[in-house]
Amino acid sequence: MTLSARALMDRLVSFPTVSTDSNLELIEFVEVYLSSIGVDSHRVPNEDGTKAAIYAHVGPQVDGGIVLSGHTDVVPVEGQNWDSDPFTVTERQGNLYGRGTCDMKGFDALALWAVTLASQKELKRPLQIALSYDEEIGCTGAPPMIEHMISNGMPRADTVIVGEPSMMKVVTGHKGGIGYHMHFHGFEVHSSLLHTGVSAIMMAAKLIDWANQVNAENAAKPVISINAGFVPPYTTLHVGTIKGGTAHNITAKDCTFDVTFRVVPGESITLWRARFLQKVADLQAEMKNIHPDAGITAEQFFVLPGLVPEADGSAESVARQLSGANDSDVVSYGTEAGHFQARGYSAVVCGPGNIAQAHQPNEYISTEQFQQGEAFMTALIERLS
Repeated sequence: MTLSARALMDRLVSFPTVSTDSNLELIEFVEVYLSSIGVDSHRVPNEDGTKAAIYAHVGPQVDGGIVLSGHTDVVPVEGQNWDSDPFTVTERQGNLYGRGTCDMKGFDALALWAVTLASQKELKRPLQIALSYDEEIGCTGAPPMIEHMISNGMPRADTVIVGEPSMMKVVTGHKGGIGYHMHFHGFEVHSSLLHTGVSAIMMAAKLIDWANQVNAENAAKPVISINAGFVPPYTTLHVGTIKGGTAHNITAKDCTFDVTFRVVPGESITLWRARFLQKVADLQAEMKNIHPDAGITAEQFFVLPGLVPEADGSAESVARQLSGANDSDVVSYGTEAGHFQARGYSAVVCGPGNIAQAHQPNEYISTEQFQQGEAFMTALIERLS
């Protein structure tokens, strides 16, 4: 039985696919649904088999199709004050509330609905759908999915539309990123003998203060033209959480936190990585100079290529025609479009909903935006037919 776009969103939102948990129930639903409409799909599991991506192809076995790309994971709801069940779509005053309605199960549902429409047509060019996992923790599920799509012999599409919420504006550029799990290992002594110990927290504070200094330096630099459209128009460093210490009178043995970079397209992630690791090495030498057991572990947990505006890109042209947009935009958040572009696809971001609603309590997509998404998909199928 075929389902409407709204019914598909209801089903997708009902799966609590927070990034820390499995998404396999959702993937199985998608797999079974696609099979019910006569569309074969391919799973791409993660290393331990607890999660998977899924992709599918409908239409002629020829190159030059269009990929609709989304992610299946959502951010947590714990600690947020919701007025309704976050995993049940609730309509109030023209808005559809629920975790992921905006970011981005609303688009995922529209993409599945588009595949449904495509399965009932004689397409001249193919439509593909690609749904990943772990986007919310650094877009780490997309690269193996893209590699599988390429190596598994699926016809090569020339256009990728990543449906992150952009209010149906066509986004041709976004920042790249890199992230590190940091673990400062100190040496415990009584705090009255502070000079003989190594406080992991106080040494970590030096790295965090360095991040603040770098942000201030970047903010003060002249803005180059390629970065002028970003808000802010420079690379930023961020520490979101921090843990450590045993007691107020003991130099901290451990301190853990994450450092993430959002890098403007005009700058090199490789160079930022080298600069950061040099600072880490300098601090580690300072710690070991006090006690040889002290040190720092820096584990890279994601790297995300930026999305660079393309000259005469097919994705921008297609998305503009389908959405009716007259211009394009750039955004400061990262998406899987950067990974697709890095593998040779023409890629843009264009999807319904407002990014300001993403990750919020009472997350929602307006019914108007969802309907614009339906119109976009209808026009897409007509184009492919």
